[in-house]
Amino acid sequence: MGLLFYCLPGSAQYENYKLNWKKISDKNNYTAEAEWLKDAKFGIYFHWGVYSVPAFSYEWYPRHMFMESRKEYHFHKEKYGDPREFGYDALVPLFKAENFNTREWVDLFHRAGARFAGPVAQHHDGFAMWESKITPWNAKLMGPEKDILGEIAREVQEHGMKLVTTFHHARLLQRYKSDKNRPANPEFWDLWDSHFSYIEGMPTTSDNPMLRLLYGNVTLEEFYEPIWFGELKEVIDTYSPDVIWFDSWLDAIPEEYLYKFAEYYIRESQAKGKEVVICRKQGDLPLNVSIENLEKSRKQNIEPHLWMTDETISTDSWSYTENMELKKAKDLIDVLVDVVSKNGVLLLNVSSRADGVIPQEQQDILLSIGEWLKVNGEAIYGTRPWYTYGQGPTTQPEGDFANHREFLKVKYSWKDVRYTTKGNTIYAITLGVLKEGEVLTLEAFAASSLPSTLKIKDVSVVDSNQVIDWKELPEGLQVRTPQLQDEYAVVFKIECE
Repeated sequence: MGLLFYCLPGSAQYENYKLNWKKISDKNNYTAEAEWLKDAKFGIYFHWGVYSVPAFSYEWYPRHMFMESRKEYHFHKEKYGDPREFGYDALVPLFKAENFNTREWVDLFHRAGARFAGPVAQHHDGFAMWESKITPWNAKLMGPEKDILGEIAREVQEHGMKLVTTFHHARLLQRYKSDKNRPANPEFWDLWDSHFSYIEGMPTTSDNPMLRLLYGNVTLEEFYEPIWFGELKEVIDTYSPDVIWFDSWLDAIPEEYLYKFAEYYIRESQAKGKEVVICRKQGDLPLNVSIENLEKSRKQNIEPHLWMTDETISTDSWSYTENMELKKAKDLIDVLVDVVSKNGVLLLNVSSRADGVIPQEQQDILLSIGEWLKVNGEAIYGTRPWYTYGQGPTTQPEGDFANHREFLKVKYSWKDVRYTTKGNTIYAITLGVLKEGEVLTLEAFAASSLPSTLKIKDVSVVDSNQVIDWKELPEGLQVRTPQLQDEYAVVFKIECE
């Protein structure tokens, strides 16, 4: 088990850290919760890489294809040949991205309403999606022979958006090479903290200098500084991302390197006049230099600190697979509204085919979200949580990713309401469409519940000229629904003096 990093939200306790993390934020006058991200609310990224080539199972295909007990191994052997001879490295030339059009991609994300976007810069598999001098296994030198991150970064800037880059490469190091008790034929949970398993006879154990780099078959000294930190530094220096987002397993990286990264990123970005964000999971960094990220899950209540959750457009895999099942636009809009009402930000993943085409079904979902935001975005962008996040009968499971399948089952209705606020306006958003003439009581407006006296001036439905029948009652603000054309969440705009 790696170092235990934990910092109580809102506390100044750093006793579980050996280094002075407070010094980083104090010295640089750094605030982890960037104002632009508080306003942005919604971003899009994409799991797309060599693992997209087989379009089978999910993005952990590179790990599982070498395990004889796994379906990925048998699929790979039948389609490509024995993994001992046709390894993951042999898939790289098949990742051609021949139909990738940067402008079309970023334009789609922009039309979907995203305020920041970017790629999985490097997944667990050791393949960099930028022009790297540290690893030859990169998209400019191999496969697409394009600087994917560079092209996306330029187009994002032209669209007035912010750039996010995500890093998952803490798992790349083979940490069990010297373990005499390691299983000869590992299964799913075996050798867990390394993406590629050290299995005799497989390319993952090769002494070839090139293959060692791809499969993480390197020493600790090679990995922590030239690779893990070096690749981050290279991206910071070359592309200046506004958000660097980490997957789990930072607890497997020694604290000195985490500290070195955070200090460098914050210092260099501020020298460029950029307000940047570090996003991490499972308490891997203190909250004075980072914000918390969940995965396929959400908070129960309003959080005092800005947080993020990442969801994928499919019900399972993050990368493209054949016959993948997609979520409905309505459900994703509901998730966005719920997250924002609780002081959160949604980062939505899309899954392109290996050839660089985002399937039309996914595009349609994104455009539906964008159409809703075009009309109702004032209730999302630039808002802040009210004193309560909402009301309604629908409950959600406790916990983080461990309960992600239970979160998938959550379906909201018009009886579930979420609140946001901006200036003197409060937005009440129903997670479903009300029938004409339906009476809804917004219980948060009950005089006995309000934290302070509130004088309501007008109530309307966003982007509608219809007059709303409303009245204040002891139990709350009662509204009667006019005829609506909405397909998704309905936004009531309550203007106060």
